[in-house]
Amino acid sequence: MRKQPQPTAAPLDTATHARRRGRAGTRALMGEDPVLRAAYQMCRRTTRQHDPGIYALVQLVPAVLRPACWALWAAASVLDDLADERGAAPAERAAHVEAWTRALKHDLAVGRSTDPIRYALLDTAGRWSLDLTSLQGAMAQTRDDAHGLRFPDWAAWRAWCNKGVVPWVDQVRHLFEQAGAPMTLRLDRQADYRHFVDGSQLTDTLTDLSTDLADGHLLLPREALEPFPDAEADLAQGRWSPAVAALIAELTALARRQVTRPGMTRGMHPGPATVLDTAADLMRAQLDAIDAAGPTLLTRPPRPSVMARTRVLGPARLRSALAWSLTPLTVPGPRPSATEAGNPGPAADDTGLRPPPPHPDGIRPPQIAAHHMPCHVAVIMDGNGRWAEQRGLPRHEGHRAGAAAAHEMVYGALEIGLPHLTLYTLSTENWKRGTEEITMILEAVQRELDEGPLRDLDVRQRWSGRPDKLPEDLVHALRREEHRTRNRTGLTLTVCINYGGRDEIARTAAALAQAARDGEVDPHLLGEDDFARHLPHPDMPDVDLLWRTGNEQRTSNFLPWHATYAELYFTPGYWPDNDRRDLWDAITEYSGRQRRHGAVPAPLA
Repeated sequence: MRKQPQPTAAPLDTATHARRRGRAGTRALMGEDPVLRAAYQMCRRTTRQHDPGIYALVQLVPAVLRPACWALWAAASVLDDLADERGAAPAERAAHVEAWTRALKHDLAVGRSTDPIRYALLDTAGRWSLDLTSLQGAMAQTRDDAHGLRFPDWAAWRAWCNKGVVPWVDQVRHLFEQAGAPMTLRLDRQADYRHFVDGSQLTDTLTDLSTDLADGHLLLPREALEPFPDAEADLAQGRWSPAVAALIAELTALARRQVTRPGMTRGMHPGPATVLDTAADLMRAQLDAIDAAGPTLLTRPPRPSVMARTRVLGPARLRSALAWSLTPLTVPGPRPSATEAGNPGPAADDTGLRPPPPHPDGIRPPQIAAHHMPCHVAVIMDGNGRWAEQRGLPRHEGHRAGAAAAHEMVYGALEIGLPHLTLYTLSTENWKRGTEEITMILEAVQRELDEGPLRDLDVRQRWSGRPDKLPEDLVHALRREEHRTRNRTGLTLTVCINYGGRDEIARTAAALAQAARDGEVDPHLLGEDDFARHLPHPDMPDVDLLWRTGNEQRTSNFLPWHATYAELYFTPGYWPDNDRRDLWDAITEYSGRQRRHGAVPAPLA
């Protein structure tokens, strides 16, 4: 009997090939670390559960970019959920957001995390060179959202939206740029983009109307409500009335006009352009669902039908696959571990690092929970001259003793695990002092840089201040130490020499104005995060604790941008009389304070 040929496997269709390639690419990017893979998978699940629309859009980007997108949106989702936590008082919700944000700052400083979503976010930031400090304003706003908000007009509402959402979107834009597919907007299309952002936020606000009303919030500006008398009262009562129906119809029409910007993506890379165009299509489908919801809009969030989503996403997947195939992407390797971060290079000197010497009394730092630890302590080291005069010594002897106290602070910071310490060494106003005293201070700084005991510690040294007026040799030494210690991860020590806070802000404003003149930024879209990115050290975290010695109670033009919400701590003793135990006392005092950032304190149990 003639043997029949065995049936061959049917060829895989293009979509199946794409899915398999996507899974393989995603697995390759996440590496072999099972903990990291699990962290990214949690981010994927969180994104999918929290916002199916965002998840669908992420599926339109190449597989190598998806884990980073999941990590970013999962982090935003976690913060949003903490701010909206049911059954928790507003102050409690704000405290939960603050604790998560503070933990992220700590994780960024030490380069590791035990939280899976923060672990994935750290890996994403390191792998794609993302600056997560630009998210601080958005995270602070999420914290403040826990208390509920009211907006007098569209301008206030728009400012709130931009501060809370745009920084996260900017991270995705930077991600695309790093991959070689920039989401570049032509200058003549940036107004379209602003309207698009407004429309997307208005769509989200209308979608979440029932949830917000259940929490007692109405996130619509009074300017929008005023033309519809009784609508606000009806919404507060959960009553669908002609006024409410007219208001919703007006707002959905406005949102539809805003998201319909056909020329917005003109000239953009076709991959990101497809994602943005699909986002607009999904929002129009969502607005159709809002229009059709009627009274149920006040009881549950509307969702487009499966058919409506399929009509949008089916063609979008094909367009996306073609668009991304036109340009090869730049794919980074695995993020280096904290001990491997960066190639030291010939100029770096990280060999033979030693631990800080123990305190002469053998005392050890107190045990403070990570979420109660400050990330950044800044110190105004006041009282050196008075300390010397009190002992009948020349003032420069006080500065010599003050240097020894500064060593102690660095030792104590390393022992307790403080990520950032900033010391106010010489202000722009200090030039009013005598020439001899200034010369002694600068010579002492030079000696520290050349032969001081901090050189062999795990300390990354940085300098903040103006180079003019400083000796050329000193400027060279400051920059040399910055470069030599750039890969160290134990403590970031910033010394402020010839520094003035107002001067720093003025120079940053000038740099931002120049960027606007050069067409690099749109002045109409500028916010706090844009300003922060143009500071001399944009990665410097906000000051958590500002400590001043010497029995003075003022901040003296020290870090005004970073210390806006700093806890203030004043002590009477002169600076040379302090050692690491005083730093630990300051941190212990800080750990017991309740940071509210303008919120109402939680009731005591």
